[in-house]
Parts: sequence; C-alpha cells; structure tokens
Amino acid sequence: MPFRFLLFFFVSSFFIPSPTLASGFAVPVSKDATTLLYSLPLYLKTPPQRAQLHLDLGAPFTWLDCDNNYTSSTYQHIPCGTPLCTSVGFNLACSNCDQPPSPTCANNTCGLFPENSVTQKAAISIAIIDSLALPTSDESTQGSLGFIPEYIFSCAPTSLRKGLPKRSEGVAAFGRSNYSLPVQVSRGFSTPNCFALCLSPSTSDSGVAFFGSSGPYYFSPQNIDLSKSLTYTPLLLNPVGGTIIAYNGKPSDEYFIGLTSIKVNGKPIPINGSLLAINDENGFGGTKLSTSTPHSILESSIYKAFTDAFLNESAGLNLTVTNAVDPFTVCYPAADVINTRVGPAVPTVDLVMQSDDVFWRIFGANSMTRITKDGVDVWCLGFVDGGVNPRTAIVIGGHQIEDNLLQFDLESKRLGFSSSVVLKGTTCDNFNFKTKKGND
Repeated sequence: MPFRFLLFFFVSSFFIPSPTLASGFAVPVSKDATTLLYSLPLYLKTPPQRAQLHLDLGAPFTWLDCDNNYTSSTYQHIPCGTPLCTSVGFNLACSNCDQPPSPTCANNTCGLFPENSVTQKAAISIAIIDSLALPTSDESTQGSLGFIPEYIFSCAPTSLRKGLPKRSEGVAAFGRSNYSLPVQVSRGFSTPNCFALCLSPSTSDSGVAFFGSSGPYYFSPQNIDLSKSLTYTPLLLNPVGGTIIAYNGKPSDEYFIGLTSIKVNGKPIPINGSLLAINDENGFGGTKLSTSTPHSILESSIYKAFTDAFLNESAGLNLTVTNAVDPFTVCYPAADVINTRVGPAVPTVDLVMQSDDVFWRIFGANSMTRITKDGVDVWCLGFVDGGVNPRTAIVIGGHQIEDNLLQFDLESKRLGFSSSVVLKGTTCDNFNFKTKKGND
C-alpha cells in the first residue's frame, strides 16, 4: 500500500491540467490509401508542432521518431530507478550516451521498447516527457487547443516507422495502459476515462476520435447523437501480454470482447468454443479489436466454417463466385452484386456477444471489399485466414469497424458498439471539424 500511494503521487504530479476547461476532445482520423490503416494528428513539443501518428488500439505508450529534427524547449527525461520509470517501463533498460545531450541522448535515463504492431518489430529507445495539445470539443464541433504540459511517451528510431501509414512519424497509443493517449488525456484534464472512434472508409474524408467524453457525439446532417445507438458488451482482460518484448506478469493492453458465436443470415456457424475463450496460462484464443490490420483475421477452422456458410447463403441470392484475389478466397463479379445503402446485398454477419440479443451486425459495406485492378472488378469477402493456432482466434480489423461508432469505456470496462451508422442517417465523416468562431 505505501508503494501504491507513492507511485500515485509521483505520476499525478506529471499531469497538470491546462487552464482550459475541456468537456472533451475531438481529433480527425484519416485513412491511408496504401496501407489502409489509420492515423491522427497530435500537437507535441513547445512550441506545438503537428505530428501525424498511426492509431494503434493495442499500444501501451505513444512513440515518436525523434531522430528527425526533434526541437522543443520543454522536453525532459525520466531518470532510471524512479517510481515513474518502474511504472512506465518496468525499469528494464537504462540509457547512457557519450554524445552531446539531446532528446535521444542522455545518461541514466529510463529506457523503453517501442513496438510496431504492423511489422512486429521493436526497438530500444528512451522515455521522454513533453507538452501535448489536442483540440477541445463540445461534442459537435472543434474548439481551441487544450494542453497537457507533461505528456509521457517514447522516442524511436526512424527505421521503426516502416509499414506505418504514409507520413506517420510514430504511433499514438490507445491501449489499456496507464500511459496510453486516452488515459493520459483523461487524467490530465479530469475527464471521464472514455474514448470513442468512428472511422471513415474514405481516404479523402476524415473520421473522428473522441477523448474524455462518454457522449453525446453529434453528427450531421441532422445533429444525430450516435451515443444513443450503442449496445454494450464487457471488455475482457487478457492476463498475458502479446507484445514482442515480454513483460513478466503484465496483462495485455489490447481490447478483447467475449464473442460467443458468429451467425450468417441469422444461422450460427459451427465453432470450437474453446477457441473463443482466452487461455489464462498463455493468453491464446479470444477475440480482439485491432486498427493495425486492415481486415478481420479468423483462425483457420473458424474461417472455413464462416466462408462455407457465407457461400451457401450467397447462393440463395444467385451469387456465383469468381476467381479470388489475394489475400481473399471468396469473390463475386461486381456486376452481379446489387448495391444498397449499407453496401453490397450479401448475407448479414452477426457477431454474438454475451447473449443472443447482444450482437454486432455487419452489413455488406463492412463484410465486403471491392477490388478493381488489372481489368478485374470484384467484391470479395473481406476476412482473412489466420492459419492454425494463431495467438488470437479472431481479430476484428479496421474495415469491419468503419462507419461504426465504438466507445471504449475504461471506467465501466465495457465496449459500446453501434453497428452501421449509415442506418442512423449519417457516416463517420460527418462530424463537424470547423472550429467555432472565436476559438481560432
């Protein structure tokens, strides 16, 4: 107990609320046309400098390429052996440097292991503290910037950026860690420990990330509050972390949910139930959400049962498969597929949670992906075979969560999901990012 009190006091001293009173924050989220991954802008350093960072739902701490002209008048390092170093980096590494002092060079400095979940690469670098600014929001528009004077993150070498969305300078961490972006924002401004994502499928129009607010979330064209459309399911804790660098006894920072079955056109598919449970000893199994994979990934036996059921139900719609396009295995000629306001007219997919009446319905816009290249024009079932015995049985990827509002309530440990917001008369690119007059 004395240690916990000391740690709380030490960490709390690093989060001095900005004079700006914020009811929440709203930041645009863009989709990269090449990687099909997502990024958002943060304002780091003093004076504030915009940095575009990949949105990683499972990362424990933000990291930034500091090798590329890091200039700031307010950066600090964290000494080795301090309670803060123990808390953020488990005191696993201590940095020393024989070059002139700089953001990436200091002696007796807390070392961290930033990771790239896209390429599954890691590096060793140093922890850093500097100013962070985010646009405030009244849940319907953006406002002025709110500041956290001492935001904790990690430097990283330029090489770690490989595979990230274009122009991304690092990773914005959205994981369950005490040092993720949403948690530090919540703590810094005494706002609810809650964030929400509404990702746009468009590579030209932005979606939105909300911080420090459980709603309302207003979207055009009719000021629709999407927080009223949410259904809730518990967020589960995987007791074994899946990071590249192993931290003994540290649970996963990723978000798992208790999927119990999958239905295609309302009919359950056969699944080995043990695959859907998280193994407490090795962390294998279960279902997680990820923004570092463009499409959902299913363990091989689940994938086969799912595609077989989808093919069978699609035949009833007079759809006939054509040559598949990697990495997909089920594709249909685009000319044969009828389009509706929720995408291609194909069988619905239901992700069933804790009971049959709690399910996340996936329509054609999220289950299918269109491929037009080299004279080919097809709609493909946008799920990928993850092989035998993957660490996680089902990974719900970016394409499946676009134009869906997801709320991560870390206080109540629950996920709110809306299913397609198109059915509510809006899309995720319909949040108003025009700053209110007088807040420039």
